[in-house]
Amino acid sequence: MIALTRRSFGILLRQSLPYVVGLFILMLVFYSSSDTSQLSLFSKTLSSRHSICEAHGWRPYHHSSERPRKIYDLFMLSSELDWLEIRLNTLANSVDYFVVVESNITFTGLPKPLHFLDNQSRFSQFAPQIIYHLLENRPLTSSRTWDYEDHQRNAMFTQVIPQLNGSQTASVGDVLIVSDIDEIPRPETLELLRICDFDKRLTLRSRFYYYGFQFLHKGPEWPHPQATIYAGPTKTILPADLRNGEGGFRPFTYFQKRDLTNASWHCSSCFATISEMLNKMASFSHTSLNREVFRSEERIVDRVRKGLDLWDRESEEYVILTENTDIPKWVGNNSERFRYMLRREGRDAGFVDYVAKDGDVEGS
Repeated sequence: MIALTRRSFGILLRQSLPYVVGLFILMLVFYSSSDTSQLSLFSKTLSSRHSICEAHGWRPYHHSSERPRKIYDLFMLSSELDWLEIRLNTLANSVDYFVVVESNITFTGLPKPLHFLDNQSRFSQFAPQIIYHLLENRPLTSSRTWDYEDHQRNAMFTQVIPQLNGSQTASVGDVLIVSDIDEIPRPETLELLRICDFDKRLTLRSRFYYYGFQFLHKGPEWPHPQATIYAGPTKTILPADLRNGEGGFRPFTYFQKRDLTNASWHCSSCFATISEMLNKMASFSHTSLNREVFRSEERIVDRVRKGLDLWDRESEEYVILTENTDIPKWVGNNSERFRYMLRREGRDAGFVDYVAKDGDVEGS
């Protein structure tokens, strides 16, 4: 009886040995992975990483347990504090650091408050992840507003990334996301970029909403944000070139480009107040959109509640969505506070600083 038990045990051990070894390897891969806080167990195994990345035409990025791959989220802040809140809460578990660049002057040269510094207590829980920078060395000779915008966009890299030290220091192979604050990558997109060796000029195309998540833009997806791979202080593609599709040797630049569809959300002109809308117009690099005829409060409310373009551009049309669930989770979890992003058809179009008048009619 004892001999039979030992024999049975030996057979059982031999039969189960491959499974034990496999489980050990799986656990080793999981616990040595550099991004255990970001991805599911499924995406930790080498085979699943390979299949996930291969499905997008990429190879897996080979991590070093001693130097985990980091993701930096680079964006400029004007006055969009609600969007900053949404962005931080949506991406905090998917990125390592938020690089926030602010200027005390608009692209058109007008003075502006430093909204982040005045309200940083609102975002104190994210302080360990926020790298804040006040813009330096504004160009003094250019008369083009686009030059000021490009300068501030590039400053997100040139004035910040090379100066980082300690745990914030960027390493070759890290991921850089370049976007406007209302262009938010989906967390799943960033999980994909963390584990894959993707193209150097990757466009994270966005579902394009206007005024709120109630109005979906007709036509192609919005061609931003962009992502690239950090290649050192002098060899990394600068943010303005990355966004504009410029820089580098043109034939090579073309083959470095790639689009990832439905990878982000973009909600343009999604403001709670008319004053924010007017401030945006005043700071536009495209100054032709800031003419007085477009700045009438009644006109703005009328266009927004009806889902019509503020500037009557024929190419800008929107589909009205009745129950849209394709929204950042933080917006859905705080739907009453962000109601202006979800329903705009009321007489005040969701603007908290506008008092509806007798002639105001709800949109359809």
